[in-house]
Amino acid sequence: MTEPVLAANGDLAWLLAAFVLIALMFPGLALFYGGMVGAKNTLNMMMMVLSSLAVASVLYVIYGYGLVSGPSVGGRGFVGNPAQYLGLIGFETDDGSGSAQGAWTAAWFILFAAITVAIVASGAAGRMKFTSWLVFSAAWLTLVYFPIAHWVFAPDTETGSGGFLLNDMKIHDYAGGTAVHINSGVAALALALVLGRRKVGSNRPHNVPSVVLGAGILWFGWFGFNGSCALGANFLAQYVVLNTLLAGSAGMIGFGVIERIKDGHVTTLGLVTGIIAGLVGITPSANAVTPIGALAVGVITSAVVATCLGIKNRLRVDDSLDAFAVHGIGGITGTLCVALFASAATPAGISGVLVGGGVSLLWRELAGIGIVCAYSFVLTWVIAKLLDKLMGLRVDDETERSGLDSTVHAESAYEIPTATVGHPGGSSLQRAVAATDPVAQAR
Repeated sequence: MTEPVLAANGDLAWLLAAFVLIALMFPGLALFYGGMVGAKNTLNMMMMVLSSLAVASVLYVIYGYGLVSGPSVGGRGFVGNPAQYLGLIGFETDDGSGSAQGAWTAAWFILFAAITVAIVASGAAGRMKFTSWLVFSAAWLTLVYFPIAHWVFAPDTETGSGGFLLNDMKIHDYAGGTAVHINSGVAALALALVLGRRKVGSNRPHNVPSVVLGAGILWFGWFGFNGSCALGANFLAQYVVLNTLLAGSAGMIGFGVIERIKDGHVTTLGLVTGIIAGLVGITPSANAVTPIGALAVGVITSAVVATCLGIKNRLRVDDSLDAFAVHGIGGITGTLCVALFASAATPAGISGVLVGGGVSLLWRELAGIGIVCAYSFVLTWVIAKLLDKLMGLRVDDETERSGLDSTVHAESAYEIPTATVGHPGGSSLQRAVAATDPVAQAR
């Protein structure tokens, strides 16, 4: 990925539209995750997702953009210089080109960072203190996401060196198979292991229609996620949007076939999981595979994810919303598909093992996967353990049993209570509503 040069207003218009599409992924993920947890934890899950955007935005403006896109400290390719774009000073003035490319890249990468940490919330559903989540997400972005994003997304420039995975090892990762999906999936697993399994509550989704709606919005947003990396309204944007559609469709069909063979029926939850798996798989390879290759990526990724979901259930790891299987394993599979199915006829112009290329790309992709997995898992584990010692990560048993919506947030997803556990009389807003509600007054 290179720094964008926006040559025309049409390019900027597409990137702004893509920005809006990516932003829609946050309510989409909130609906998706909120429907998959129990009814007593729906709002807490949604708040964890939406708060990720707020935390990432603040940190990115202060120092995150420099850590990701600034010249590497010491030229080692490990992390960018946070002082380079401190507070985005200088971004408030138009340079006269009409592109405002500095402001654009900052805004664009904010959303990538935010959606990554939001996915990690899967490992904490129904049992993590909300204040601890806010502190964890800030620490995780700073110590885990920002460095890995620098490795993968920061190119060498005339003013300084970029990330080592992109420039030295030359891995191919079009839109974040490593930095976004593998990173978030592995981190969700580490966080889930530190927190431990839930003691009460059901692992079954309480609102499947919400899950379906969320998945649809995520698919919609993914066109902007992958399409924006084309850096303009051009042929590459058309190409990756098409491949994104094909991989999601193939993933849905592939997961359904696996379910039909294994269990004798096809489930709605399985189909939407297949969609997300296919989209995860195509993220690193959208510009490197043919349309037929995109179909293969979708089917293969969904099949691998479906298999890993069964293994996870036997291991009894409480990654409640399957981020490790869908994003972690799906991201690994999709990244490996680059080395297998990449075609020189595509915009990326690289060849995979199965279409006449050598094994060099395969080894580079494997090395990149291993480095990201190891760094993300270890650092996430250390951050979670330290915060658990300092402030505690997990709610008490009574709070977990009652549900975090009522006990932590004094709210309910499906009714406005007049009293909540630990919050007599509810919140000020709820008391104001109850004062004008004859039904509530009659209780």
